[in-house]
Amino acid sequence: MSGDINKHWFEDWFDSPYYHILYKKHSCSEAELFIDNLIHFLKPESKAEFLDLACGKGRHSIYLNKKGYKVTGMDLSQESISYASKFENEKLNFFVQDMRKINQVNKFNYIMNLFTSFGYFENEADDFETIKNLSKALRPNGIFVLDFMNVKKVLSNLVPAEIKMSGGIEFTVTRTLENNFIIKRIHFSDNGQEYNFQERVKAISLNEFEKYFTAGGLKIIHLRGSYNLEEFNPETSDRLIIFAQKE
Repeated sequence: MSGDINKHWFEDWFDSPYYHILYKKHSCSEAELFIDNLIHFLKPESKAEFLDLACGKGRHSIYLNKKGYKVTGMDLSQESISYASKFENEKLNFFVQDMRKINQVNKFNYIMNLFTSFGYFENEADDFETIKNLSKALRPNGIFVLDFMNVKKVLSNLVPAEIKMSGGIEFTVTRTLENNFIIKRIHFSDNGQEYNFQERVKAISLNEFEKYFTAGGLKIIHLRGSYNLEEFNPETSDRLIIFAQKE
């Protein structure tokens, strides 16, 4: 069984329970450490409002809200938002939303896009549109935090194939670079049924991100290379974490 050919891969895969089974090792403690480090680094005011864009099941949003902040989480996956909505309160809300179609203006002090939740779209115009719209949603001098893979390191260490065991399921994962997309193909069987999914993430360089941000009226002010917010090194860093401010 393959994903629905009438859907984009991210609509199909992220709504599948198997996505969460494969990635369940990415724990809440990892998310909480990152949020603690971000708060220490950004020093947001107590009344600051956050948008967690492509929030998934809300692990970052929920913890950030526990720290006292007003948080909105948005994601395209109805399944993820249905789960996250169980944690809503007067300062925490979740919505099903396509990141290309954010329509708020001057609302948020901070917008976060974490865990490589960018670069999914085939058409580069969609990437530009996303950045422009989220920039509009930021208040003047607001900050966008983008957590992306370090493409240079990923490509130099690309694992062509591996088997991962998670939740009692054996996932066969293969990776290729095709037309500047890192494509991860995921095959497994469960209860006698065969499944095939894929992830397609654009291999976006820092220079390309700079183009997107400039077009959206954002200026890069900091680069970090890990969830501990160490300085970014293009050769060795695991992550590319960009802090960009609305001009």
